Amino acid sequence: MSDGNADLGEKALSKIVEVGLESQLDQVEAMDVDIRTDPGKLMQGNVDSIAIVGKGLVMKRDLRLETLEVNTDQVSINPLHAVLGNVELTRPTNAEARFVLLESDMNRAFNSDYIRAKLRGLKMQLDGKPVTMSVEQAEIELPGKNQIVVNADFLLLEPGERKKLTAVAVPKIEADGQCLALEILSADGENITQEMITAIFDQVTELLDLRNLDLSGTSMKLQTLEAQKGKLVIHATTQIAQIPSM
Repeated sequence: MSDGNADLGEKALSKIVEVGLESQLDQVEAMDVDIRTDPGKLMQGNVDSIAIVGKGLVMKRDLRLETLEVNTDQVSINPLHAVLGNVELTRPTNAEARFVLLESDMNRAFNSDYIRAKLRGLKMQLDGKPVTMSVEQAEIELPGKNQIVVNADFLLLEPGERKKLTAVAVPKIEADGQCLALEILSADGENITQEMITAIFDQVTELLDLRNLDLSGTSMKLQTLEAQKGKLVIHATTQIAQIPSM
């Protein structure tokens, strides 16, 4: 905007969106929202774009994002509601999103109470006999080359045997961007069955479910996902039906 009042309007709207987004998150290290428009457009409820940059955002299931970047198309809002602290969209808008998860972020979430509980007391078959498997320790590594490595120590309760697993997988986009799958390239460990490997990797896949990254009023479609050295980089298109209010 060209004058002080117009700039004040941008800043006020940006702060409303910022506070609304932060209210949906468990933890925020930094958040910056930049709304761009001009006085005439704003009076008509039109915003040229919204840019969102966040750092250290803790989402659902203790999943932390190192960085989040969102850039929207043109946005249509209800100008009267915006004055009352609610940036209400009059129609959905599209956006491009980029997420970065560090290896440490993934391990924090993978060893959360939620995931750990799902890796205890797993029922399966071994040599035709029922056994119960409980994962005692698990670690994700991102060595680069689009690979995800999982190291796990687990206990087979009935025979009382402790086992170790190291498996390598590559992420794949499936269902037209709606879900992520992991293709297992190799697995090392004594007397390790496919069922044991699948049980552990199912939880890695659930951890990376895009729905864990959705905020209220948004839906995403995965475009690219790359496992780089030490971090996972996700690009997605996002449809925003509503922006969280204060």
